[in-house]
Amino acid sequence: MSKLNDQQFQAYLKQIRALAEGPFDEMQKEIEVTNKFPQKFYDLAIQNDLYRFALPEKYGGFGLTEKQILMVQEEFSRGPGGMRMHLHHAADLNWRILDDFGSDELKAKYMNKFQDKSVFANFALTEKTGGTGADIHTTAVKDGDYYVVNGEKTLISHTDCSDFTYVIASTDPTSDKDSRLSAFFVDVHTPGYEIVPMPHMMGCRGAGHAGLRFTNMRVHKKYLLGKEGMGLEIAMHSLAVSRAHIAVSNLGMAQRMLEMTIQRAKDRVTFGKPLIKRQAIQQTIADMGTQIHALRLMIYDFAEDYDAGRNIEMKAAMCKLHSINTVKMVSDAMLEIFGGIGYFEGCEYGPTERMYRDCRAMWLEEGPRTVQRLTAFRGLEKSGGVIAYKDNNYQTV
Repeated sequence: MSKLNDQQFQAYLKQIRALAEGPFDEMQKEIEVTNKFPQKFYDLAIQNDLYRFALPEKYGGFGLTEKQILMVQEEFSRGPGGMRMHLHHAADLNWRILDDFGSDELKAKYMNKFQDKSVFANFALTEKTGGTGADIHTTAVKDGDYYVVNGEKTLISHTDCSDFTYVIASTDPTSDKDSRLSAFFVDVHTPGYEIVPMPHMMGCRGAGHAGLRFTNMRVHKKYLLGKEGMGLEIAMHSLAVSRAHIAVSNLGMAQRMLEMTIQRAKDRVTFGKPLIKRQAIQQTIADMGTQIHALRLMIYDFAEDYDAGRNIEMKAAMCKLHSINTVKMVSDAMLEIFGGIGYFEGCEYGPTERMYRDCRAMWLEEGPRTVQRLTAFRGLEKSGGVIAYKDNNYQTV
């Protein structure tokens, strides 16, 4: 399948929603126990082009705009959180870092392989002792044509199904904080690369979370991304885009929660009257819808800026910040309106209990609300509070 016309794209959106709420939902019942995706999940994702839809056409993708990519992600985000986490990564960080910062040699060898999961890459930034920024402790010491990497990473997703890891490590601990880190594209079969198991998470089961340990791991200089000292820039640039993808993940979950809540409010009768007829419930549902509508418009505005090549860091952070607030409010309201039945597995209206757990990962995934506020503040301070849009004389912020 090549570039889609509008009719084909709308059909594809319906196809992905049916997949997320049908086979994926059913499959998740087993995954909640095993904490591992069965091969059938990967097969269905490949068959439904979920590893290639976001890729540029030159790499076998659909050639979609960023807005269209986010619309597809909203649909599969209606399904299980662990699968959403995997597919969100597949549509963004998985390939985008190599495309943006890899050498021509690496891109020629690997970029076409992302389309059918022949190559899948996780992203290793977070550390127990060094955080996720310039204070990273993992080191990469130059030794001839190689870097010798030592250190540990934690809370790394997709470790059970990856072929490569984007590793952020310190190459010059004595330099300025903005240039002390570098980024590498590391084969997981490299000697000294070790996966360290972690316990099951509250939600988003199956997404392969684990720690990584590097012991005298030798990485050839050709696997350096960008230039030495660009590691922080690469990480921050990549996360800026990904934050909007996190936001649309929250949008997909919140939208489905709203729809389930309205149906439940119509059916649930108390004291002779359906809940939907009570003004307090109507006002809550109105608030849920307003939050969701605002979030969707924020995300679409981000997408227009991204496709136009504008600075998107501030708006991406704002999208994620508002999305966390939105899914928190919507999920709490959903559970309250559902009542006790929403707290049980197998609810007839949909996976309310699982979605309530799954969405809590968003408080933490790729940076909490505090980090998003700091990022948004920097943009606002620089612009003097001006938030620009495509129709009001855009100024870079």
